[in-house]
Amino acid sequence: MSRDCTDYHDIFLNDRPLMDARAPVEFHKGAFPGVVNLPLMNDIERQKIGTCYKQHGQQAAIELGHQLVSGAVKAERIQAWADFARAHPEGYLYCFRGGLRSQITQQWLRDEAGIDYPRVGGGYKAMRNFLLDTLERAISQCDFVLLGGMTGTGKTEVLVQLRNGLDLEGHANHRGSSFGKRATGQPSNIDFENRLAIDILKKRDAGIEQFVLEDESRVVGSCALPLPLYQGMQQYPMVWLEDSFEDRVERILRDYVVDLSAEFSAVHGEDGFTLFSERLLESLNNVQKRLGGERHRRMLLLMEDALAEQGRSGAVDLHRGWIEGLLREYYDPMYVFQREKKGGRIEFAGERGAVLEYLRERVNQKA
Repeated sequence: MSRDCTDYHDIFLNDRPLMDARAPVEFHKGAFPGVVNLPLMNDIERQKIGTCYKQHGQQAAIELGHQLVSGAVKAERIQAWADFARAHPEGYLYCFRGGLRSQITQQWLRDEAGIDYPRVGGGYKAMRNFLLDTLERAISQCDFVLLGGMTGTGKTEVLVQLRNGLDLEGHANHRGSSFGKRATGQPSNIDFENRLAIDILKKRDAGIEQFVLEDESRVVGSCALPLPLYQGMQQYPMVWLEDSFEDRVERILRDYVVDLSAEFSAVHGEDGFTLFSERLLESLNNVQKRLGGERHRRMLLLMEDALAEQGRSGAVDLHRGWIEGLLREYYDPMYVFQREKKGGRIEFAGERGAVLEYLRERVNQKA
């Protein structure tokens, strides 16, 4: 008989396949990367059994569960579990606390399909607590340095070239600004924290104890940074990335127009460009109050003309107009203020090559 696994470090370090037996509503609130949701009960069944448990106790709830999940429904679910178990013999199954639901799933797999498949002891809750502890330990034990810079300097491009870079925006699936929404949605905040914790776990296992992360606000889109990390970011030393205005405009044009438009088309097909256009206009409207009425109207006309031309011919040159305007009149003054405010923490400033060299040398100096 398979034993329960409580080696959460091994599970996440080695990306062990995981089968989540919780109801879909629980799964969508928070899960782990790559996990497959094959529930014992669907949301309606779970609700009915929960009500029965409150009114009549555990035994009545168990009996109702066996009535609701029986016959063809039961056979179909067991088949799905068996297919997963055979495809992933090195994996595990779990429920919320490692209790009754995963026990029943494990028993039915054994009795009906002849597969002895191990469970995760403590279930989702224990694994989630392990990852939260992983985050807290790293924040208290490790060295952090922030990467700052004006909008469009390519901070993410630098981060992904560093062994010790933590790509917060990548984990949040968002570029971090008012224009940062992607064609695909963001993870739940729990999923975001889990992804970040697993990234840190793997890097620390590889011997990394100093991390570089972008200077972000408390939220990246809809994902909130762990509070202890954000509090630390108000004090961590900083490296400032510089680039020319022209290069920054071209990078923003590529990331927020060319690549994002292509991403929308890949995800949404024929509707992609329309949805991309709506997203871009919505992003500009989100900063309307901060821009002020006159500047917003001016930028809006430039953006509408650029989108119309892009829709007609595919040309994106006109987008430089609103990009340059937003940088000069909105983003750059804001970042100049931030740099002055944080100037005492800036220990190095330079263009990409120099910054990469400095950050790589910094790891050796701190070792």
